[in-house]
Amino acid sequence: MLPRKSLFELPDGMIYLDGNSLGPLARSVPGRLDQMLRDEWGAHLIKGWNLDDWMGQPARLGDRVGRLIGAPEASVVLGDTLSVKVFQALAAGLQMRPDRKVILSDTGNFPTDLYMAEGLIKQLDRGHALKLETPEDIAEAITAEVAVVMLTQVDYRTGRMHDMQSISERAAEVGAVMIWDLAHSAGAVPVDLTASGCEFAVGCTYKYLNGGPGAPAFIYVRPDLIEQIDPALSGWLGHAEPFAFEHQYRPAQGIERMRVGTPSVLQMTALEAALDAWDGVDMAELRDASIALSEQFIMQVEARCPELTLASPRDPLRRGSQVSFAFDEGYAAMQALIARDVIGDFRAPNIMRFGFTPLYLDADDVTRAADILADIMTTGSWDQPQFKTRSRVT
Repeated sequence: MLPRKSLFELPDGMIYLDGNSLGPLARSVPGRLDQMLRDEWGAHLIKGWNLDDWMGQPARLGDRVGRLIGAPEASVVLGDTLSVKVFQALAAGLQMRPDRKVILSDTGNFPTDLYMAEGLIKQLDRGHALKLETPEDIAEAITAEVAVVMLTQVDYRTGRMHDMQSISERAAEVGAVMIWDLAHSAGAVPVDLTASGCEFAVGCTYKYLNGGPGAPAFIYVRPDLIEQIDPALSGWLGHAEPFAFEHQYRPAQGIERMRVGTPSVLQMTALEAALDAWDGVDMAELRDASIALSEQFIMQVEARCPELTLASPRDPLRRGSQVSFAFDEGYAAMQALIARDVIGDFRAPNIMRFGFTPLYLDADDVTRAADILADIMTTGSWDQPQFKTRSRVT
């Protein structure tokens, strides 16, 4: 079944190892967008909210994403950005534990999650504190003083992966609310939110789900809790009856209350088309293929590039669908690699990241990427001024 290269637009000769940052364009998207622009927005104008069910997209797409992360129907909704969804989940989690003041996260968490926590703490001004532990020590740090445990399952730098089940169970044992950020998990590794028992999960759709730059984020709320949530961001479209235009906020029933503002219909339409590539995909099969590709890459790079040090866990069961190598001149080496149409990316201070997405990568791609990387390192061709000038996005 894998890969499905024919479903994606990939430039001739390019080896794309950056789907963990931005997925490629699915070939179904341009036609679907054109049809939406002409036949829906163009022909129907504002009637599209009803005739084309634009208003229903956030929940409809939520169910499609939910199937990839082990969430039941009507427990996931799309919209806004990941930062907004982190804020919503964190605020709700703190409301659920008003007698506790500690937000626990780890030093490998993505900065935006930590920034949103800091901002919320300042806004609430009730004595909350953000406590950070190393990833290895996080389980022991989950104690009865913790209100919320907020973790990203797969580390954005190294690909190190938390054990979702055991950590969620530990949080439940001490009565802490569990929030998982699935930004580097959804579409990359098998996830079972129902089995984990976690209260909340958030994530983005522009990485492994190929929704495009700026694609909407998602939020999951455990179904038995949703009616208890009093949304901190009480937006118009999270109201029980938006078009009643009441002066006072009343939350909608179910997951709809986690909606905030007007959905981005163009972005959601693109994502809706891109998700067709996932029809019939078995996540266990995809995971096996991802591990095989990443193991092949590690073996070939380590054999030929002694300057690079593996920064990801060696055990494939402890990492997501990416491999990272550390190199002091990693930025320049990555720019040299990109100049030769092998696309990865760089994360400060010294991490070269490579994503392995079996929907459009195969063993031949991996071998060719390793060959080009080895040539760059052997010849030192990365050591040129044009490769050392930092761009705004790395």
